[in-house]
Parts: sequence; structure tokens; C-alpha cells
Amino acid sequence: MRGSMEQLIKNGKRFYVPRRPSELLALVALSTTLFLFLHTRDLQVRLKEMETRATGESAAASSRGAAASSMAESVNTVVITTAGEATGSMPSKIVMAALAGTIPQRVITEEIDVSELNNTAKAQKDVIFFNRVPKVGSQTIMELIRRLSHRNGFNFHRDKVQRVESIRLAPRDESYLAQVVSNYEPPSVYVKHVCFTNFTKYGYPSPIYINLVRDPVERVISWYYYIRAPWYYVERKQVFPDLPLPDPNWLKKDFETCVLRGDRECRFIEGETREGIGDHRRQTLFFCGHDEECTPFNTVGALQRAKAAVERHYAVVGVLEDFNKTLSVFEHYIPRFFRGASEVYWEASHSLSKINKNLYKPTVSEEIKNLVRKNFTRETEFYQFCRQRLHKQYVALHGLGLISN
Repeated sequence: MRGSMEQLIKNGKRFYVPRRPSELLALVALSTTLFLFLHTRDLQVRLKEMETRATGESAAASSRGAAASSMAESVNTVVITTAGEATGSMPSKIVMAALAGTIPQRVITEEIDVSELNNTAKAQKDVIFFNRVPKVGSQTIMELIRRLSHRNGFNFHRDKVQRVESIRLAPRDESYLAQVVSNYEPPSVYVKHVCFTNFTKYGYPSPIYINLVRDPVERVISWYYYIRAPWYYVERKQVFPDLPLPDPNWLKKDFETCVLRGDRECRFIEGETREGIGDHRRQTLFFCGHDEECTPFNTVGALQRAKAAVERHYAVVGVLEDFNKTLSVFEHYIPRFFRGASEVYWEASHSLSKINKNLYKPTVSEEIKNLVRKNFTRETEFYQFCRQRLHKQYVALHGLGLISN
């Protein structure tokens, strides 16, 4: 080659090397310019695709773009704070992640206000109140919390086993419960089967509220066979030796027969009120509270009060059917207590996943489940409400880059 380049031959191939450093710099600059040109063109194409997805070619796509714009204005608060920790401000990465396709497109149509999802920061004391619902995996979470207490340095407390468990309390007992929990030295966790208790109503600082829910029909079936399991009565007889054993025919009765015969314990009638340890049909009761208005089964009033309590007070309401997502949200929304929860759970998953697992529970047909489900309309709505809220909390973490999947 003529000019300022020297030609070299190596292994049958030709290479051209500049004689002076200035010519080498000119060659590097030319190559860089070409690379930047190609990269810029690629970015322009991708940006055009994003703009098309955001603005759309139809009214429906325009609606999605408007929702994304609304999200961009509202999502600006970091959610990973515990009581007493400062919150920060950062860009709306949720919207950008949604537009880039890393979050399902339907999420764009939802307005996610991160600040409304972070009730942990509203707590007035670094104490968790876990008023656990039965048969939703709460015993597994309780054991996980106990193990995390050693790892993360907090105190663990739980209510003692009772002969007859009352989940609804009189105002005096409700006030006493708030006082007992408030007296625990922070950081602490207290666990009990009991309805939602508003501590500030009795002049005590608001704790960090948590709970779990489960598909209401699956939960009722689980409870039905749980109180018939042999080991359930063995454990209770050990604590209360004088406790009488139930009728063998009652123990052997299966859920499908109970439903089809219309036995009292398997009749789920709207508006019916039934108290006692055998009546755990109303998952909403654990969120609605202790008032009489919360006791009727499957009513609009109890549903609305339960939803309001979750939105105003609960930091996290996990979902058994979304257990991995639940652990992630617990870890990031209440890190002081749940840091490392996923790691601890999976290290001990063989034992933790078997807690309270009932090997005596037979399979219930979908026909019977669907028959029962017709009477659980408001309970199902509440379950889906909690599940959607958990999903929004998870999406917020994804959009802020705090989780990758």
C-alpha cells in the first residue's frame, strides 16, 4: 500500500500499520466515530419502538400511554424503609421498565403510587404485630421469623396455646393486648391468632402490621381436615389432658359429604354469624376487626372494612400461593426483620415446608370446590385484593431494580 501505511504479511494475511502516532490516533478516531454512528442508529430504532408502544396506533394504546405518564408523576418514593428510617426520592424506573418490556405490558395501565404501598414507614414503634390467620402458611412464616430473630437480632414472642381460642376480643381485652405488645422492647415480633387491633385507638403507638392470606376455599378445606387430624388431638391432649375426644363419626366425615348433606359446619350462608373455634370461614374477620359488623359471613361491610385496614395499616400481607414473591416483599419492605428471609427459608425448606402439613387431607373434587366457591364471593374478592396489592409491591421493587426476576 502507498502513502503513510506500511504493509505487513503474517500467516498469509495483510495488515496495515501507521508509521506515526498521529496517524494511529486518526485511525482510532475514525473507528470510534463509525461505532458511535452504528450504536446511535440502533438506539434511535429502539427508541422509536418504545414511543410506538407508549403512544400506540389506536385509542387503546393511547390509553396505556396516559396511564404510564400518570405513573411517571406518582412513582417517586423509595419503599425499602423501616420505622424511623428516612425515605428517599428517585426516578420512575417502574414506568421505564414497563415500557422497555421487562414488566408485563398490562402493568402500564395500573397507576402505582409507591408511597401508598409503604406502610412500614408509618409505624410508630419497631415492633411487628403478626395477627396470623389460621391455615395460610402462617406457622411456616412464624418459624421463619423465629430463626431470623437470631440472625437479625430481634426479640420473638408468641401467644401461648389456649384451650378455647378467642379471636374477637372485648374492648377491655383489646386494649390490654395493645398494651402488652407495646411494652415489648424494640425490635420485637409478637404473634397471635387474633383480629386486627388498632393500637392508636387505645393510645398506644402503631406497630408494623403483617399477615398472610390464602385462597378462601382451599383454606376452609385445609381447616376442615386440620381439626380432624390425629396429631392435632394428640398435641391438644398433651396440653389439656381433660379435653374430651370428638365423636369418631365426626372425625371420619369427609368434606364432600359434609357439603352435599348440608351439615351445619359446611353451610356457608351469607350474613350468618357463628362464633367459636370451629368457625374460621371468614378470612376477612382477621383484618376487619373486633366489631359486630365484622362477624356476618361474606358481607359487603366486612369486606370493605377489611380492605381499608390492609390499605391503611398493613406493611405486607403475603399470599400462600405466591410464596416466593411474598418472601421478596417481606425482605425489602421490612428489612430490619426479614433481611435474608429467602436464604434462610431455602436453606431449611425441607423442614419448613412440612410444618403443619396434613398427610390425612384427601383430594377434594373441583366440582365441590366450585359449589362452595359460589358462597365465597366477597371472601374471594378480598383474597384477590390482597394478591393484587402484593403484586404491586413486587412490581415496585422490580421497577426500582431491587429484584431481578
